Amino acid sequence: MEGVPGVAKTLLARSLAAGIRATFSRIQFTPDLMPADITGVNVFEPKAAEFRFRRGPLFADVVLADEINRAPAKTQAALLEAMQENQVTIDGTSHTLSRILTVLATQNPIEYEGTYPLPEAQLDRFMMKIVVAYPALEAERLMVGRMHQLGERVQHPESTIEPILNPEQLVEIRAVSNRVEVDESIVNYIVEIVRSSRTVSSLSLGASPRAGVMLLRAAKARALVRGNSYVTPDDVRDVVLPVLRHRVRLTPEAEIEGLTPDACLDSLTKRVAVPR
Repeated sequence: MEGVPGVAKTLLARSLAAGIRATFSRIQFTPDLMPADITGVNVFEPKAAEFRFRRGPLFADVVLADEINRAPAKTQAALLEAMQENQVTIDGTSHTLSRILTVLATQNPIEYEGTYPLPEAQLDRFMMKIVVAYPALEAERLMVGRMHQLGERVQHPESTIEPILNPEQLVEIRAVSNRVEVDESIVNYIVEIVRSSRTVSSLSLGASPRAGVMLLRAAKARALVRGNSYVTPDDVRDVVLPVLRHRVRLTPEAEIEGLTPDACLDSLTKRVAVPR
């Protein structure tokens, strides 16, 4: 999630965890953060005369990597195995993470001093990049009014959320999402979008094969939210930008001209033939 300070990125993550009765951990990424601070470490217990594994904050259902670009690459890389394989390996021993592990990360788009750009391998692990903009006028009025009504609970508004799911139900919903039907023409449509991104002159880096898989999974989830048992081209188009915008890179010339990844991807999808 990328947005300026104060647009409730952290609150959104906390609220998500509260709404599904999930355990939540927040990791404040800083330049001195070490990989073991995230994954955990083996600690020697003198009384037992043995090493015991002390779990890190990754052992939660919803993990927030706050200002992820403020930690060096080796610390960011500690998330790679967790996000791809749902496990961490410490001293040669693998430890399984939560079955509903969801890693959320925040990034400030206006402060780059003291930050470390996320490597492409790290960016590619995130399913989506959500741009959190300022709220509309009426929404902001409503927000300020509701915060006033919270009184003393204003410091922790997520504590007022009534859960609507539990982790077991979320696992079932994910299973249903995986069973959403996808016609071969939709698969070809997704592949064409991904492959076309590698030939756009304004992009120096196109989308990876993993991007196609993520685009398909996101489209299936989108179809399920709409109450459909099959994916339509509209479902794919609705998730193209959030799924691909962080997986492509503009050429220096395109950046000078003021182009954005969203503009390039929007133009690309208009050129790809939509299946009937």
